[in-house]
Amino acid sequence: MSDADDLLRRALLDDEASAAVSLRVAGLPVSRTVTVVFHGRRDLASLRTYIARGALGQGDRVGPDDLLRVPCELDLAGAEDREEAERLYLEQVTALREALEAADTVLAVWREPLEAAARSDVEVVSSVRLDIPLPAARLLPTALVTHDRGLLVAPVCGARTLAEGRPPLGIVCAQPPDVARVYPLPEDPERCMEDFIGLAAERARGVAERLAHEEASVERFLELSGE
Repeated sequence: MSDADDLLRRALLDDEASAAVSLRVAGLPVSRTVTVVFHGRRDLASLRTYIARGALGQGDRVGPDDLLRVPCELDLAGAEDREEAERLYLEQVTALREALEAADTVLAVWREPLEAAARSDVEVVSSVRLDIPLPAARLLPTALVTHDRGLLVAPVCGARTLAEGRPPLGIVCAQPPDVARVYPLPEDPERCMEDFIGLAAERARGVAERLAHEEASVERFLELSGE
């Protein structure tokens, strides 16, 4: 019996109000190994997808800080019987696995252009939480970060059910506090980094001009006040 078949069997035999099914995805070039966790609750009629760092298995305990919520849900409602549900499950799990593999492979390709653009070493950060808000949902708890310039690159995805196939994927470039842009996954990383560096520089000039304008306004106000 395959791993996916075994996971499905364990999920369907769970008689409790909730069930969690895990699936390891190993051999990723940057993230190495992650674990997909599907968690369903009968009482809330909810079925959620999470990604955790590393290899988790039966008996491992995880908390909210260990799980990255990913908006790519299983959809088995169209199955007429168990056999159909199994087929849909395997198709959808495969679609998510392929998405994770594709996103992590592209993240590895981005590493060199990011180092060149930032002129700084790149660190792989494995974390469910990031200090900077992103304009799209993360797909993996992995990011590339250059601490000298604060640049961050991470895989993101669009929200959709796995019944619709692989989710739309992208790479987000971000720089604190609020500069971020999402690029489609097939885009050339060097061109994207050049575009993003230009965007960040333009935003920095705009902030500097606004601060200078505000300071000039304050000075005129103090002159009128006789200070």
